[in-house]
Amino acid sequence: METLRTLYDEIEPYESGHIRVSDVHELYYEQCGTPNGKSVVFLHGGPGAGLVPDYRRFFDPNAYRIILFEQRGAGRSRPHASLEDNTTWHLVEDTEKIREQFGIEQWLVFGGSWGSTLALSYAESHPERVRGLVLRGIFLCRPHEIRWFYEVSQGASAIFPDKWEEYVKIIPESERGDMINAYYRRLTSDDELVRLEAARAWSVWEASALKLLPDQKMIDDFSEPEKALALARIECHYFVNNCFFETDNYLIENVDRIRDIPGVIVHGRYDIVCPFMSAWDLHRAWPEAELNVIANAGHAATEPGIADALIRATDRFR
Repeated sequence: METLRTLYDEIEPYESGHIRVSDVHELYYEQCGTPNGKSVVFLHGGPGAGLVPDYRRFFDPNAYRIILFEQRGAGRSRPHASLEDNTTWHLVEDTEKIREQFGIEQWLVFGGSWGSTLALSYAESHPERVRGLVLRGIFLCRPHEIRWFYEVSQGASAIFPDKWEEYVKIIPESERGDMINAYYRRLTSDDELVRLEAARAWSVWEASALKLLPDQKMIDDFSEPEKALALARIECHYFVNNCFFETDNYLIENVDRIRDIPGVIVHGRYDIVCPFMSAWDLHRAWPEAELNVIANAGHAATEPGIADALIRATDRFR
């Protein structure tokens, strides 16, 4: 049996800082690897989740100029957890501004979970700037995908009923018919304690389902107040607004725009956060892309089979 590829060695940025993209927002960014290497941009999940150091390690640092940034309101970007001027299309144009700022003609675009949504949105808007797509844990932001994970009796709650109980218990029974809007009211409350309680419950629910085998360290990380607040507020803001897409199936309907871009799709068979149906639907609409179904994995990028497939893909694009 072929040995699984593991993440590249830990690496520090050779440059980091903030880029102002609007009157409101400044985005934190990092550059790692080789300044004259092939350019790749890493689009993180959430929206609102931010970066972790392991994200630098999916790419050969001797071959790639690795650019990572934290999207509006996420991580070290300023202002923290802000919902103002924070939409899919703002993030698409932020990505384009960063490409222009760094003088890049074309780059490889790498995104997982919400990052796959943003990668597809960017590629469909600026196909001439994308030389390849590496996508993991496909999320197309369709209403039924959001209901599956966040609304009662729609799927994920049947698989993690114990964790679901913790998620719903802060919402009165009279409001549980519309969990996302119930959470949104609390996450945008003027009361800081109400916001933090909702953010923690939302984020712990999500973290509890990320891996095939739940990871308490990851759950603890997601429950850290500052991280939880950005993730929960921004995700919920996007979900109550249909992720700012004009139609429910926008990314599939516009897939012809990326037909000629080489693509690799990696998805865990037992992904509970973003079920495999989304990757399958994307692949059926875009059969030119290579589909890798990881038999013994859930959602997280660092699960061994998923990490192996992602690194093999980025190595091929070198």
